Amino acid sequence: MTNTEQVMQLDAMGVEFAGFIFYPKSPRYVFRHMPRPEIKRIKGQHINKVGVFVNAPVEELLQTVDDCGLHLVQLHGDETPKYCEKVADYVGVIKAFRLREDDQVLWKIKDYQEIADMFLFDTDGMGYGGTGKKFNWSMLKALNINKPFFLSGGIGPGDADELAGFVKNPVAKDLFSIDVNSKFETIPGLKDMQAIEKFVKAIKQL
Repeated sequence: MTNTEQVMQLDAMGVEFAGFIFYPKSPRYVFRHMPRPEIKRIKGQHINKVGVFVNAPVEELLQTVDDCGLHLVQLHGDETPKYCEKVADYVGVIKAFRLREDDQVLWKIKDYQEIADMFLFDTDGMGYGGTGKKFNWSMLKALNINKPFFLSGGIGPGDADELAGFVKNPVAKDLFSIDVNSKFETIPGLKDMQAIEKFVKAIKQL
């Protein structure tokens, strides 16, 4: 998110997480749009502010958590278990994993199982951040993740029915949240709020 008004609209819909990207190479880099005090002032009934970081120095990350009043961080780079442990001592951690078709998911997450609070599964691509493309969700369906996870990766307005099918799989016992972004944007960082509201209503019925 890059706009306070839109974050508060999400809060009014009952959306529980709003992401703010603190990766300078991202087109959604929040400090191009909002200063630290403005982010810190955002408080809603439902919204938890999630800072998205990519290989940031630990001290810099923790300072941003304080300056912006973040509730959670999403680590979307190549952060080691030791790095995650340092951050997790201070704030809740969502560790993101970018998946390829041939990945052994349980092997990939095993060293983070006791450290991260939650996982996020996204599509692998060049560089860091989202690709706007789905990965093959079926590679998860029979797994026991044994950790709350976010499902991400190019989820769009028309995917409610596919998600309804996914939640019938054994893995969905650990499905905690649906992460959406680019498929709901008018331009990077600004969302189509009508499309989001319609999608939220559909998801809450799953």
